[in-house]
Amino acid sequence: MLNEQEIINFQQVIGYKFKNIDLLIQALTHSSFVNEQKINKKPDYERLEFLGDAILEMVSSEYLFKKYPDKKEGEMSKIRASLVCEPALAFCAEHIELKKYIQLGKGEELTGGRNKESIIADVMEAVIGALFLDGGLQESKRFIDTYVLTNADSMAMFNDSKSLLQEFVQAGGLGQIKYEICGESGPEHDKIFDVRVWIGDKNMGEGTGKTKKAAEQKAAYQALLVLKNK
Repeated sequence: MLNEQEIINFQQVIGYKFKNIDLLIQALTHSSFVNEQKINKKPDYERLEFLGDAILEMVSSEYLFKKYPDKKEGEMSKIRASLVCEPALAFCAEHIELKKYIQLGKGEELTGGRNKESIIADVMEAVIGALFLDGGLQESKRFIDTYVLTNADSMAMFNDSKSLLQEFVQAGGLGQIKYEICGESGPEHDKIFDVRVWIGDKNMGEGTGKTKKAAEQKAAYQALLVLKNK
């Protein structure tokens, strides 16, 4: 259960003090936590997630519309999908350590819910919804601009980073790509995989994830950032 200091800390991290603190608590509360409460049940984040999802789509659409005046609708839709997909939102959430503030039920906690990208992404959207209700569109937009759209050009590569890396490496004749599992942690039902990506004999990136594929995707993304900044 969140304590008062954790609530204060999270507000400091995101740079906003809620007038209605119940909105923030709701945004950070999973249905499994609510279901385990016998009395004084509070609502979970799902309604706020619904609202936040719509706001995120609107703000990201406006951003892309202004940023890419020559791109067609289909191209912008594809970029937006990469920016707001579950893995990308969960990746962005790492900057504010969001997962440590989520209220989960004991069962969900034991089965690895705190590391599930789907839950983390949902809570990101719920926080956006809570910010909208408490501080208006300006505050929710500030959060999105700061934590989702800051590196939009780079994040547009995130959803398809493995295939993009393959294309980039082949076009440049940079050598063979090899993904190596360099570590595993957690119980059998809640594994976290550490993956390293090699291009030729060079270690070009590392990633972690709940699945090998997710970890490889993150490692490939890191490698793309390095290669494109050379």
